[in-house]
Amino acid sequence: MRNEFTAIIEKDDNWFISYCPEIPGANGQGRTIEECRKSLAEAVMLILEDRREDALRGAPQDAIRETVVVQ
Repeated sequence: MRNEFTAIIEKDDNWFISYCPEIPGANGQGRTIEECRKSLAEAVMLILEDRREDALRGAPQDAIRETVVVQ
């Protein structure tokens, strides 16, 4: 498993809109599919970074912090 998520892309008049069902609140838009996909990827990244920072605020100061890599 890598950092892969589902992008649902729909056409809405002259725009493409997208969302990621695995990451609630992650939405993108663009005039082209590529712009829309890039916008969605940026939204996913921002949401995951924010969730990580928020979760780590509650960790005890003396807790051991390590990185787990999932591939």
